[in-house]
Amino acid sequence: MTRHAVLALEDGTILRGRAFGATATLCGEAVFNTSLTGYQEILTDPSYFGQIVTMTAPQIGNYGVNEEDLESARPHVAGFVVRELSPIVSNWRATTDLGTWLQKYGIPGIEGVDTRFLTKKLRVAGVMKACLSTEGLSDEEALKRARAWTGTVGADFVQDVTCKAPYHYNPKPADCEAFTVVGTHLNKPKNRPVRYKLAAFDFGAKTSIFRRLVASGFDVHVFPARTTAAEIRAFQPDAVFLSNGPGDPAALKYAHESVADLIKTFPVFGICLGHQIITHAIGASTYKLKFGHRGGNQPVKNSEVDRVSITAQNHGFASKADELARCGAVVTEVNMNDGTVSGLRLKDKPVFSVQYHPEAGPGPNDADVLFDRFYDLVAKAKGAK
Repeated sequence: MTRHAVLALEDGTILRGRAFGATATLCGEAVFNTSLTGYQEILTDPSYFGQIVTMTAPQIGNYGVNEEDLESARPHVAGFVVRELSPIVSNWRATTDLGTWLQKYGIPGIEGVDTRFLTKKLRVAGVMKACLSTEGLSDEEALKRARAWTGTVGADFVQDVTCKAPYHYNPKPADCEAFTVVGTHLNKPKNRPVRYKLAAFDFGAKTSIFRRLVASGFDVHVFPARTTAAEIRAFQPDAVFLSNGPGDPAALKYAHESVADLIKTFPVFGICLGHQIITHAIGASTYKLKFGHRGGNQPVKNSEVDRVSITAQNHGFASKADELARCGAVVTEVNMNDGTVSGLRLKDKPVFSVQYHPEAGPGPNDADVLFDRFYDLVAKAKGAK
């Protein structure tokens, strides 16, 4: 029996389709992702908390869901929109299908939607508040709920996804081994001997980031987002890492204060939200992008080494370049599509960050070298030979 679904956007647009996943009504920010594959990693990336994600690829779900490609313990999106849900699952690692998996976690999905139309609308008008219902909600009620949703500006979603207590990230050996197909390494971990103790702030971190840090030689200890600088100092780490995460970076005053203190003493590396937190910690600010960058094909140019990398990105806010310069930071990388800031370093401290995801998951590995750069930065700060 076909279940009906409705997606309402705050501008009055109503899209109808077929339901899959859970029978539920959830509101969020309607966004789009241009990745052709990697939907499982996208759905379990905590950075997508509070968002209704549209995939631009025409068919999704053909390789199902497995237990190895999770970026966190569960999916975090508020809803999932696809043109066509694959009627078959064909992959040797799959343990279930996409619809059943989303149903388990209470997340609604809608298929049969003209995702080209929806993506173009979001590109032209910008991301919008939205409501996705698979439980028979009327168009009028869905629209009312979409418009009533609070939105992402000023929202601290980090508290919904950060860990509740500190823990030691100790992956299984298989998690750090290269996945191979007929002898070809698909993820190229360095598996350097662990040397430096790392305090990693969890603002909604992806597992693949921690896995890559371990492979680069770090003993990773994870801390909740509200951990104070004093608590980190008491732990006596060799360096500090700031993870990705959801929501508005300007709302995280507690993180700004902690990081502003910690960058005085420790080497620091930030990714995505971590990059934006460093921006605020040094006294600069961020702003909301019209439709954000979400996908695995974003070109970034590093002006310091004259190199272009194709990167995976997932963010709706960006750092203000002119303010960074006034606050003692150097803009090292820019997005070649729109010129927004993609990387920075501090002039007088061993601190750097990127707006994109060098660990990929999903996406290209062009910028994977940044994890080794962080290791070398820490080694230099510690006076290691």
